[in-house]
Amino acid sequence: MTDLSPAAQAVLDAAISVAESPDAEAIAAVALRAAADQVVPSDPCGNDCCITECEQIRADFLAIAAELEGKQ
Repeated sequence: MTDLSPAAQAVLDAAISVAESPDAEAIAAVALRAAADQVVPSDPCGNDCCITECEQIRADFLAIAAELEGKQ
């Protein structure tokens, strides 16, 4: 396997952590949450406009994960 970036490795590690689960939705949700953590950290740059936009993007990622987990 090729070397992965730290962000890609974090997503892969999250998916592998639940890979024994027969629940594909759970695997997808865990990977999506890890991707949200890598792409849109919960502690953005500090610029108010940036924070609002980043929070909305993160919320969108996490809403998809919640839906996959049946928590919607």
